[in-house]
Amino acid sequence: MNPRARIAGLGKYLPAHIRTNADIEKLVDTSDAWIQERTGVRERRIAADNESASTMGIEAGRQALEQAEIDPAELDLVLSATTSPDGTFPATASLIQDGVGAVRAGAFDVTAACVGFLSALATGSQFIETGSYKRILVVGTEVLSRIVDWTDRDTCILFGDAAGAVVLEASDQGGPLSFVFHSDGSRADKLYAHGPATRRDIDDHDYHFISMDGRHIFKFAVQAMESAAREAIEAAGMKIEDVDLLVPHQANARIIRATAKALGLPEERAMVNVDRYGNTSAASIPVALREAWEEGRLHDGDRVVLMTFGGGLSWGAMVLDWAPVGPLSAAAEPAHATASGS
Repeated sequence: MNPRARIAGLGKYLPAHIRTNADIEKLVDTSDAWIQERTGVRERRIAADNESASTMGIEAGRQALEQAEIDPAELDLVLSATTSPDGTFPATASLIQDGVGAVRAGAFDVTAACVGFLSALATGSQFIETGSYKRILVVGTEVLSRIVDWTDRDTCILFGDAAGAVVLEASDQGGPLSFVFHSDGSRADKLYAHGPATRRDIDDHDYHFISMDGRHIFKFAVQAMESAAREAIEAAGMKIEDVDLLVPHQANARIIRATAKALGLPEERAMVNVDRYGNTSAASIPVALREAWEEGRLHDGDRVVLMTFGGGLSWGAMVLDWAPVGPLSAAAEPAHATASGS
């Protein structure tokens, strides 16, 4: 019997600086009431000047390793999902691998926007289930604040910075029961951010900022997450009513509510923390998963559905058989985290 890729530890890191909707009101023509009504976001975290995707990923990874009670030197592989890497190369995963002390591990990045963490999680699971590796660190980490145009009120209200991580370990219990991924590159222009190697014939002086067709994305997101979740649930041999918890990509509270309703599940069965962090792309699901565990919402044998959508356009879902993780490790939340101006 092939081993299963059990989640043995969970970690998160949130920068100390909080940018509230009141702070956003000073930057663009908007209001706290309008932002909350349209997105559900109240505040978001902003990385300090000395923080990056790798430094935050290292902190989240250390916490996950501590909870899993695994020596970093025992890791076989480090995977990082990010759309805001420290640089074009080396891989952010390599910097995290060094930072956590995974001296014998390989490392590479998975770039799939908001679908990145789920893609990396599925990739890592396959290494374990085939017997190639036994212990893998999977990190989702983003400093989206550095590719947000803070004068664009359609996007600057949405995004924040964070990192989340899980340790996968070969086991006879827990792990993914199914996963599905889809992409429609013909709609790439609906949600994108150019980079340093973008085609030079593109006349866009703000080429590196996030650009989004919000109306199109909202309609796409609900349909995409619902269909992916249904596909993954069926592939796992389950019914919708068997789902104990939804952990969706935290892009917009209205999208989460609409998706739960489309699936026929009560809103309270969905994990929601977008109000405190905004959309953190690849960090969204691992942070939400860690906080679901902290809140006592994950139990042995639970069927947990992770679902996401993002640039590509891409979307996907995974069904997890939840198994117990290690003891509570030290909180990643900085004790001095306070709201402050922009």
